Amino acid sequence: MSKRAVLEVIALDAEDALAAQAGGADRLELVTDMAADGLTPPTTSFTAIRAAVDIDLRVMLRLADGFAAEDVERLVEVARELRGAGADQFVLGFLDGHGCVDLDAVERVVAELHGCRWTFHRAIDHASDREALRKQVADLPGLDTYLTAGSADGVTDGLSTLLAEAGRRGEPGYEQQILVGGGLRLDHVRQLQAAGVDAFHIGGAARPKGWTSPVSAEAVGKWRRLLDQG
Repeated sequence: MSKRAVLEVIALDAEDALAAQAGGADRLELVTDMAADGLTPPTTSFTAIRAAVDIDLRVMLRLADGFAAEDVERLVEVARELRGAGADQFVLGFLDGHGCVDLDAVERVVAELHGCRWTFHRAIDHASDREALRKQVADLPGLDTYLTAGSADGVTDGLSTLLAEAGRRGEPGYEQQILVGGGLRLDHVRQLQAAGVDAFHIGGAARPKGWTSPVSAEAVGKWRRLLDQG
């Protein structure tokens, strides 16, 4: 039997989480404040969502808009609090002012996760050298996924990069799973799957009425059926 493709959906609250799970999501990315492209949710939101669904949850560790770490001590405190509440998967990624990975900040936060699995998010799409970034963080404990559109401008512009990186999977710096998201459309899926991409991330696509409305189980189900056909 072929391995089922991963479908990750952004969830803001328990209502989103329940709809995403009903539609066939495998995993949720938990955030708040999508006006800032997704920040760390309150611990109370995590616990409410954890009580509502039984699929995997990855919690965003990001305190402000942009990709600077800002207050690293506060990030560490938040990670510790979420771990204490039962969170065991995370999303993070920080750049310095030159577009290079802020390795000190990433390492300090990852140390607090004590081996939990985590995703390096779309900061990679804004990095000055994405291959150098991959090599610098490749051996950090728990890193198993990159969330990427292949370009800061989204999947359509980054498709060639995504296909090239999928072809390098298994090479040093490319062992982690590619989770494609950021302007992902249904018509991108076939080409990506043909290249070996097996994980997909949606946010706005799960909300046909926009971010002020909840996740639609029907919309998520449409993605689930397409991925399963692949």
